[in-house]
Amino acid sequence: MSEARFWTQRLSKTGLRALHILGVAASSGGILYGVDKHLWLGWWMLAMSTGLIMMTLEITRSRLWIIQLKGVLTFVKLGLLASFWLIPQHKPVLFISILVMSVFIAHGPAGLRHYSIWHRRRIDEKRIVNG
Repeated sequence: MSEARFWTQRLSKTGLRALHILGVAASSGGILYGVDKHLWLGWWMLAMSTGLIMMTLEITRSRLWIIQLKGVLTFVKLGLLASFWLIPQHKPVLFISILVMSVFIAHGPAGLRHYSIWHRRRIDEKRIVNG
């Protein structure tokens, strides 16, 4: 991969993640404190759309993502988000749980993030080395 392509992909992914975090942060007050929905719904849509794009990019890049803990916990987070409609009185606790899981997914050690629930060990993509 050329250096220009690397930087383009890296900065695009970082920008997408920044928009995702902005959407989550801006909508959190509405979720945690029951603020009028019209004030934060646009931010929520930003968070959900950028999250979906990031998830799609991860799956496209590596199908292993689906069985690695980073992918599995993302699907658990989506399940907790769906629980907002089933148990709306617990939205704040569900939301905080999702945020804590997100930190572990994003900043945990590679051995944790790349752990495969299927293989019961860390798995990584095989890289082809030129030369």
